[in-house]
Order: sequence, then structure tokens, then C-alpha cells
Amino acid sequence: MLADRIEKANREAVERIFAGDPVLLDVRPAADVIAGLEDRVVLHAGPPIAWEAMCGPLRGAIAGAAVLEGWAKDLAEAERLAGSGALAFHPNHHFDAVGPMTGITTRTMPVMVFENRAFGNRAYITVNEGLGKVMRFGGNDEEVLARLRWIASDLGPAMGQAIRSLGGIPLKPIVAKGLAMGDEMHQRNVACTGLTVRAIAPALARTMGEAGKLATILEFVSGNDQFFLNIAMGMAKALMDPVRGIEGCSIVTAMSRNGTDFGVRVSATGDEWFTAPVEMPQGLYFPGFDEVDANPDIGDSTIVETVGLGGFAMAAAPAVAGFVGAGGAAEAIAHTRAMYEITAARNPAWTLPALEFAGTPTGIDIRKVVETGVAPTINTGIAHREAGVGQVGAGIVRAPLACFVGALESFAATVGAT
Repeated sequence: MLADRIEKANREAVERIFAGDPVLLDVRPAADVIAGLEDRVVLHAGPPIAWEAMCGPLRGAIAGAAVLEGWAKDLAEAERLAGSGALAFHPNHHFDAVGPMTGITTRTMPVMVFENRAFGNRAYITVNEGLGKVMRFGGNDEEVLARLRWIASDLGPAMGQAIRSLGGIPLKPIVAKGLAMGDEMHQRNVACTGLTVRAIAPALARTMGEAGKLATILEFVSGNDQFFLNIAMGMAKALMDPVRGIEGCSIVTAMSRNGTDFGVRVSATGDEWFTAPVEMPQGLYFPGFDEVDANPDIGDSTIVETVGLGGFAMAAAPAVAGFVGAGGAAEAIAHTRAMYEITAARNPAWTLPALEFAGTPTGIDIRKVVETGVAPTINTGIAHREAGVGQVGAGIVRAPLACFVGALESFAATVGAT
């Protein structure tokens, strides 16, 4: 019976997620570890998109990256280069990678390397730059580029050396502790950032020879409450990739947005993207900004919702609920309860104290999304719609239902249900 086949496939998907053993393994220049990342190739967040359709912050970040890589002498030349067809643009997801917001990844940028030791696959993501005017939010001036050069010259190599000396850092226990300490791993990463600093600081001290550089690195990481966001994303990518390609499986393996389109991938349909226009986030804005300044939602960070974190675990982080305008602790819990309606299981390793230690809702089932009309809740940052400005707020957004309708139609044809 078809329903039984689908349920069996979905159980297999969930078992693979739960069996995953993600470890932060190393930090290396992207060109050294990401196969196919050639010169003048730019990886970006979301499904495929052409330069002409890109939003302001994505264009701004690409221009900044072109200057950073030495492909252009200034931003004006970089934009001309990008528009001329001289650069190749590809989604991070096509290269086993993810990236927050604009998600820009180029050859010289250090990336954190993750290995899912249960399945042997690897995933990659750049190091988090912090908040405000940063490349992931479309920032591209000399301040932004100088910070990225320092990450490449100092922070990345030091982190890589320290992590290698530890033999890697297991991540599932850190996330479990973080949930109990008020993180949800998308907007709030305060606890997990602190736990990561605690894990890596002794190794940094042992492997670095210069006290001044060590102090600068620890100040940067410990002062960046979102540092763990990129770690959570790389971990989630490593967990979800083994779920791809299960025959008859209706579980979402990736959700992502490029500032223009929202895209969904489903296990049974492989690497095909199902897209719809991305929606505007609702939330709180930094002083001096409001809704008219905002760009539509953007970033690969929705990968954390696919593993039951972020908006799906909002019950763990009532402080985030207030910040993103979700109405406080009661509404945060309501958001998580709603996500149980569209998921296949509860993660026994990641539990929520506010819900009597129930596991986080895990495994988005496209059938349930379409049947219930309940769209996944996503916690997100808000970028200015113009290039170069950066972050202007944070909020929540819903995935567009049209993606899931299209995915379900294709899935039905795949399993012979048409």
C-alpha cells in the first residue's frame, strides 16, 4: 500500500537524522576543501538565480567578494564584472555547503568543515562575521573586507589548528545543552557560542604562540553572540544530506531563499528545487529603520529548521520570541506546538524544558504542510534592501505554501499517485 511505503521511507529518513553524529572537524580555505570551487565562481544562498534577478544585498555581497578576491579593483568594476557574465553563480547547496543570509562563499574564504561520522559525508560554511554591516547582510565596504581578511589570515587558521588538535568537536551535545539554556540555534545562539568558546579556548591557548592574537580572537568570538549560528547551519547540513534520495520519502531535506525566491528540496525528488516568491519577514527593526527598508527573506539558514531547531524550537527561547515580535513565551510555545503538526517525529536527543522535555519537531513532511495549511515558521534576520547597508532588524517569516504544493505534485508523480 502506497501510504505504508511512504511512512516506511519517512521513518528511514528520521532514523538517519537521529543517528547522525556531526562533528566540527576543521577550518580551511574554501578552495582547499570544496570540490569544484574554481576561480571566479561565487556560491550564494538559496536556489539558483541569475544576476538580473538578484536582490540588492545579494548583489552588494557579490560585488564585495569580487573586490576581496582581487577580481575587481573597486565595487563599481565588480558590479560591471558580475553583470557581464564573467562570474559564475551557484547555490551553496550544490557544493555541499550553506551560508547565512547572502551566503557568499568564494575561494579564499575560510570555511568550517563538518563531518557526519555516522555516514561519512561532509558539509561546509564560512565563519560568522557578526551582526550589522557585514557581507552576509550585503555589506561590502573596506571595514567589511578588512574583517574578512582578518578572518582569513588570523581567525580561520587559528581555529583550524585548535580544532584539529582536539580531534574535532562533537556538536549534538552542545545543541542539547543550548536548548536547555535558552537557545533555539537560529536567532539566539548565546549559550552555544559560550559553550563553543569553552570547548576551544584551551586548545587555542595551547596551539597559538602570540598572546595578543589569542586575546583578539577570543574577544571576537565571545563578543559575537551569533558565532554559533554558522556552526548550527553546517551541522544541520551534515545531518540532512544523508536523507536525500530515499525512494518514496516526503521529508524536506533543504529549505533556502535567495532574497527573490524560496526553494524547497524533498528526499524522494532528489536535487530538484520547488520555488515560489519569498515572503517579507515580520519583526523588530533597529533604530532608524522600518519595513520600507527591508529586503524579502534571504539565506540558507533555514537548514536549521529542517532538523527541528530555529523557529521549530522557539519554545526553548522565549527571549527570542519577544525580540522577533512573536508575543512572548506563550506564543513561542504555540509556534513550536504548531510545528508538531507538520513533522514526522520528535528528536529524543534535543528536548524542550518548556514542553515537559518533549523532543523538537523534526522532519518536515510536505504532505502534512499541504493538508494542514500550516507553513514552517522560520526565525530570521532582516537585511536592508539596498546593497552595502547591512542588517536592519530580525523577525520571523513563513515559508510560502506554494513551494510545498509544487513539491507534493512532483512527489505524487514520483511515487505513482497521479
